[in-house]
Amino acid sequence: MGKKIIALLGSPLTGGNTAILLAEAIRGAEEAGCEVERIEVARLDILPCMEIFYCRENETCRIQDEMAGIYDKFREVDGLIIATPVMTMGIPGRLKSFMDRFQVFYMAKYHRGQPFVSPERRKGRGMLFISIAGMNIPNVFDGAKTTAKAFGEIIDCPYRDEVLRNDMDTIRDIRTRPEVMEAAYRKGYELGRFLSRTSPSA
Repeated sequence: MGKKIIALLGSPLTGGNTAILLAEAIRGAEEAGCEVERIEVARLDILPCMEIFYCRENETCRIQDEMAGIYDKFREVDGLIIATPVMTMGIPGRLKSFMDRFQVFYMAKYHRGQPFVSPERRKGRGMLFISIAGMNIPNVFDGAKTTAKAFGEIIDCPYRDEVLRNDMDTIRDIRTRPEVMEAAYRKGYELGRFLSRTSPSA
């Protein structure tokens, strides 16, 4: 069985430019032999973190919603692809709320010192980050990248590669930039090959 990847779509537009790039990355990862599950974050029925801190002493969240099954998937997954537009110099609110709910992982790792992912497994996990931005300005991806890297550290799935394309307000249609499409496919494939070369999950 191939390594497992979760592909997160952070855009509310399921057929937009971000989704198109994510589809190319998924195609690459699948052709590298991985099994990919696509999750549309904007379609999940979840609440934001309420800072109840039940997870400070427990391995679960007190909020009972669709996150319950997702936590288990993130414990077992080998790789992660995050595809998101930049909004207000960061990531969209629904994706940020999704990441904030991983306080469960944060508390296990940093408060109790018992991370859900062992250091050995962490070595074989990895994240590909894909992002587009409307504006053509310096540092437009800094906020989104910082958030993605922090999330990767919390869940022990390190940020390993990226595909970034700004000036989308001018470009409009990412399909007119075949080099970006190819980069998404290639880096999805490379992520899949990296995961496949690692030892089986312990």
